Amino acid sequence: MRDGEIIGEGFHAELGGLHAERAALADVARRGEDPAGATMYVTLEPCAHQGRQPPCSDAVIEAGIARVVIAGNDPTAKAAGKGPGQLREAGIQVDFVDPADEIALDARLLNQPFRKHGQTGLPWVVLKTAMSLDGRTSTPAGVSRWISGERSRELVHVWRGECDAIAVGIGTVLADDPLLTARLGGARQPVRVVFDSGARLPLDSQLLATLDEAPVTVVHGPDAEPARVEALLRAGAETIAAPGAIPAERATVALGELGRRGLTSLLLEGGATLAAAFAAADQVDEARVFVAPLIIGGPLVDVPIAGLQGSLVESKVVGEDTLIRTRFKEW
Repeated sequence: MRDGEIIGEGFHAELGGLHAERAALADVARRGEDPAGATMYVTLEPCAHQGRQPPCSDAVIEAGIARVVIAGNDPTAKAAGKGPGQLREAGIQVDFVDPADEIALDARLLNQPFRKHGQTGLPWVVLKTAMSLDGRTSTPAGVSRWISGERSRELVHVWRGECDAIAVGIGTVLADDPLLTARLGGARQPVRVVFDSGARLPLDSQLLATLDEAPVTVVHGPDAEPARVEALLRAGAETIAAPGAIPAERATVALGELGRRGLTSLLLEGGATLAAAFAAADQVDEARVFVAPLIIGGPLVDVPIAGLQGSLVESKVVGEDTLIRTRFKEW
């Protein structure tokens, strides 16, 4: 920005692509502007190490930027403070936004997947569910499809495209045979993860039939039949063996392995048993719940999720439903 006018903008669009600073400087060049002497505003401090992209601090220095205003620190050990230090050594004025300021909070929330993965090695987990006014997530017969309305389902496809992975339990797959893809034009596709202790995923499922659209990872237990696991591998799925005495332990092990594979965000879609396991493991960072204007009735057969207390992020009408977003942790 120069003299109150924006001369370029950019963001980190995809893994391996230009980081925000280099993308913004490329935009400056496309506009025919000169970045020398300008102020750069960033949500995360510029990196100073070589990864999939070269150091952003080098690009900022070479561009002749006079001042950098940073809304959020980088919590990773390999980067924390190094970029700002290099900028100051080069004579650039560096200012951090007060962490208590609303802008700083917005920046931290924007970067939650990066921040959690950088600090713990685990993906950021968002629990998505839909329920009736009487708290049911399925009918007494076990049917869970279409509790939420069309607008809500469209929004879920947006979320799928924003996350690195989407996870369901084998019960959901056996009941619904879902695709679990982001069905929006041009959307990137998440890794589709099935928690399937017995490696029972049918070889003729839609998931395995659409591996050309998005990969599938099956998380199985240590006692799964080797022949079943081998069949899934031959079909093109990846597998994760997750030991543990209880579901919460297996969920934590699987989450760690997904993090080691570079996945930073996970949309947890179904069902109630899987959600309960993640909640028991204290691995739900945010919940997004659609409340539909209907009463299903009948006995309550869902697995309860207890012990989570969060803060309300948002409550809004989406079509005929109400979306409630709750944050349990901030990284």
